[in-house]
Amino acid sequence: MASDRLRTAWTRYKALRHNELFAPAQWKRRIALWSGGILVGVAAIVFARGSDLAFAGFERVVAISPWLPLLLTPAVFAGLAWLTLGALKSTRGSGIPQVIAAIEVEDTGFRARLLSLPVAAGKMLLTLVALAGGASIGREGPTVHVGAGLMLWLGRRFGYTDPKILSRFILAGGGAGIAAAFNTPLAGVVFAIEELAGTYEHRFSGIVLTAVIFAGVVSLGVSGNYAYFGKVDAILPLGQGWLAVALCGVCGGIGGGLFARLILLDESGVLGRIATLRQRAPIRFAAACGLTLAVLGVFSGSAIYGTGYAQAHALVQATHDQAATFGLLKLAANTLSYWAGIPGGIFSPALAVGAGMGNTLASLLGGTDPKAVVLLGMAAFLAGVTQAPLTAAVISLELTANQSLILPIMAVCLLSRAFSTLACPTPIYRAFASRLVEQRQSPDAPVSAGPQG
Repeated sequence: MASDRLRTAWTRYKALRHNELFAPAQWKRRIALWSGGILVGVAAIVFARGSDLAFAGFERVVAISPWLPLLLTPAVFAGLAWLTLGALKSTRGSGIPQVIAAIEVEDTGFRARLLSLPVAAGKMLLTLVALAGGASIGREGPTVHVGAGLMLWLGRRFGYTDPKILSRFILAGGGAGIAAAFNTPLAGVVFAIEELAGTYEHRFSGIVLTAVIFAGVVSLGVSGNYAYFGKVDAILPLGQGWLAVALCGVCGGIGGGLFARLILLDESGVLGRIATLRQRAPIRFAAACGLTLAVLGVFSGSAIYGTGYAQAHALVQATHDQAATFGLLKLAANTLSYWAGIPGGIFSPALAVGAGMGNTLASLLGGTDPKAVVLLGMAAFLAGVTQAPLTAAVISLELTANQSLILPIMAVCLLSRAFSTLACPTPIYRAFASRLVEQRQSPDAPVSAGPQG
């Protein structure tokens, strides 16, 4: 009888070991993801604080004289272009296309070139330098790049070598990065599935959710429970309010699509000639972009430098004093910064452009809550640029802690995405990722079509 009980207990023990909840292999993966989420959360917070300090340094320069950027910004752009011509080439651009390409191509060497720790460290450092030079860039895309690189490194340290498993670690790191950067956990999950993976898989969702939770816990523990733009109490009644949805959707979609087309620099027409100029003299071209940006900065009263967070925050809270031309000038600043080929993202600057667009449209819609129109403009322009309507909708709602505009924001994002495809048929991040894959397959192919994403 005792031996029977022992055999029964042993059988149950073996069954428990093979159960997904108790299996050692599953716990190894969980610990790796938990550790990675914490690491990404810490990196995102350090990066955010560093970004604030870097741009504060630039603002002190502008306070001395608004003309100093005419010297500083071109020099910084030229220096960054020179630094990223060689081994740090993968630090250029937002970093999101690099993550998409690394997920799609299960090649160890290719992933190392895109997501190695030196690339992640270089991404953070050079983005801070760019902000200190007044570049019109964001840190959210670079945080996705850094998060994916850290998670890939950690997965390898835990002994994972299967390319498909490492793809999931990369995906989880990217999602945790966007969640920690914006303090938007739900948006992190949606972004990873809609934008990075481009598909839904049950296993993907669980892995991403795990990493996002732990990155979010770190962010909440250090920064507290806050909305990125503060709580926005805005309502949009039926009737003229839904006219705002149509107007913002059309303008945001076409504007976002045109911006995506501009920074893609297709190899034809005027954009093709601009791409050729950059290929022939990348350092001088970057300096020219920096000088033009600084001229616009003087003209705008220094409003177009940096991420645009302060301006977007003031617009969405209706405490602004921005000119009606802010959106267009910020759009030009974003384009010049991206053309220069320097490290930096487009998420925050795109939100600032959308807020400026919404502010201009609100002046045409008397009787409609201007804060609601600004929020719709932000969501619409972001959806137009990324062509990821669900991500744009969720981010916009979480950034402002607004629940009353759920349906209008979802509608404006879907409408914007539809009109964006008229100007730019291929989603911007996917287009840049495809170029990275093509360059891997044809190392001698020209790279004049655009920065690394």
